[in-house]
Amino acid sequence: MLVKAPQGTRSQPIGGTEMCTHEPQCPAATAVDAEAAHVVHGHMAEQGWSLLCNGVVVFADGGEIRPDCSILPDHRGPALHRTIQKELAA
Repeated sequence: MLVKAPQGTRSQPIGGTEMCTHEPQCPAATAVDAEAAHVVHGHMAEQGWSLLCNGVVVFADGGEIRPDCSILPDHRGPALHRTIQKELAA
């Protein structure tokens, strides 16, 4: 599959080949901070997902699909205001 990269970068195939041509290079799809990669196709507002230059698809609910088709559920913690409310109620 070939993904169209933003203007000024070049498209490269997904599947083991790095898509990122930024300097410094964006985090790999397997990195802890993979979500910090540049957005290649942003559809967050209207469709709830964005494709990053490292091949990761990020969803509005916090879940991800990596280029190897592995799925990461929402891994964000609870909202800070909810945590504080629970602590105050205890």
